[in-house]
Amino acid sequence: MSTDAFPVPTKKNPPTAEPEMLTGSGAVLRSLKELGITDVFGLPGGAIIPFYDELMVQDDIRHILVRHEQGAGHAAEGYAAASGKVGVAIATSGPGATNLVTAIADAYMDSVPLLAITGQVFSHLMGTDAFQEADIVGITMPITKHSFLVKRAEDVPATIAAAYQIATTGRPGPVLVDITKDAQQNSAPFVWPPKIDLPGYRPITKAHGKQIQAAAQLLVEAKKPVFYVGGGVIRAGATAELLELAEATGVPVVTTLMARGAFPDSHPQHLGMPGMHGTVPAVLSLQESDLLISLGARFDDRVTGKASEFAPNAKVVHVDVDPAEISKIRIADVPIVGDAKDVIADLIKAYADASAGAKLDLDAWWEYLHGLQAEFPLGYSEPTDGLMAPQYVIQRIGELTGPEAVYAAGVGQHQMWAAQFIKYERPHAWLNSGGAGTMGYAVPAAMGAKVAEPDRVVWAIDGDGCFQMTNQELATCTINDIPIKVAIINNSSLGMVRQWQTLFYDGRHSFTDLNTGHETRMVPDFVKMADAYGALGIRVTKAEDVDAAIKLALETNDRPVVIDFVVSADAMVWPMVPQGVSNSFVQYAKERAPEWDEE
Repeated sequence: MSTDAFPVPTKKNPPTAEPEMLTGSGAVLRSLKELGITDVFGLPGGAIIPFYDELMVQDDIRHILVRHEQGAGHAAEGYAAASGKVGVAIATSGPGATNLVTAIADAYMDSVPLLAITGQVFSHLMGTDAFQEADIVGITMPITKHSFLVKRAEDVPATIAAAYQIATTGRPGPVLVDITKDAQQNSAPFVWPPKIDLPGYRPITKAHGKQIQAAAQLLVEAKKPVFYVGGGVIRAGATAELLELAEATGVPVVTTLMARGAFPDSHPQHLGMPGMHGTVPAVLSLQESDLLISLGARFDDRVTGKASEFAPNAKVVHVDVDPAEISKIRIADVPIVGDAKDVIADLIKAYADASAGAKLDLDAWWEYLHGLQAEFPLGYSEPTDGLMAPQYVIQRIGELTGPEAVYAAGVGQHQMWAAQFIKYERPHAWLNSGGAGTMGYAVPAAMGAKVAEPDRVVWAIDGDGCFQMTNQELATCTINDIPIKVAIINNSSLGMVRQWQTLFYDGRHSFTDLNTGHETRMVPDFVKMADAYGALGIRVTKAEDVDAAIKLALETNDRPVVIDFVVSADAMVWPMVPQGVSNSFVQYAKERAPEWDEE
């Protein structure tokens, strides 16, 4: 046997010290510290008490006690989405863990790097229907990149490290680590860095050169190309490369709901957001194009409309780090599996070679698109009921606050208006639940974003329905000095459902009235609720008072602020492509809509 395997101790190579003995709980904490985690969100319970006992006697990691585990999950998502770091949420077994499920599913749909750590009952009690037992590994298997069960203290460091690696590499996403109570209590040597063994997990980040060249050649030949940009460009940190590629080619750019801010709204090549509620130029640019270069987008049904009639004359270059997305909905002429940052950088070089310095002839294409921009600018009609236009309120929030802020939205009409009427100039400024459409996302996500980015103004733009799902996290914000601003766009209803009922169900508003707004009982009274939570509560009912309220919110940084903007229930989100039809039928406004027989 060679003695090379047993190096002789020298001054440069001192004897290896005996590893420190730590409990499993101590190993979780030490592992998180080694991975650079500084903030976690959680709520204790019986099966996670050993971890919380050790958490109390250290200063390296800040723990923020939430009021509901769903709040911990969304806060961790907001933290991750605003900073590009990993978000960490902690819960106990059984109902504590299942309360995380919605946030985990949300993170899975939107590719958010999330580490969910849950306590589990003693290993010898598993499978006996013990108190607060739930098979959270089994429950979350379809909505995580991976779910781990840890039954031994010695397995903790390697499992936490592996979970972090999986969550942050390739297509980011949530990973769950479920740790039994005995594994938390027992002790084992803490070995770092641990040996990570992930057979079969090999994310592809570097694309095949021939595919890049093929994409560049299609680009040189195209007459009506469009860059169709998805949230993957933001997750990959590829916005600088995207700007360089766009300016080198002169090709128009559209940014999906998840990609708002990936390309500056102020840039002359930006056509806006495509999809069901996208701008007319963005929607029709995709529909009329002859080449779609999809960068980190997944051809979601809200973007494509009727998939079989989407961009019928376009060839497709599909770039995605997840091979499962390629050709899942639209067959790609040039499939490219790789990290968007690397692929776009390679594509810039390949385009320069293929074009040999010649500019693309896009004059006719841009003439058509500029015509659409002139004819169909983004706008709104003033309500006829004398109440405020919600679009105006949201637009003023964006204009008075500016592009350096973070804006987190709930789900529904206010989400679409916030995506449309606030101008995004940078990545990580816009946070929302895109794929899952999770009501209740905004307040805790804004809270997490403010923890991650304490020097930025953070707005939660919420609906009166969404706000009532997770507003208890205002208590967390007040107690922990997290001064977020909350704008409730209070139309006294589940607005998007009401809009569909108006358009497609003959105005039968079945169970969508919430009694929170104009000429209702106002249950709850959001101003009194804000006061009860230690926040500053403001109510605005007139357009002339909007600016003063926003300015007061911006000046108030010693506590959270909640503004109840009482707006018209009749305002609708336009443009709109009705579900199940071609994007060619995009409607600019209600009076310019065809008769729709079906959903």
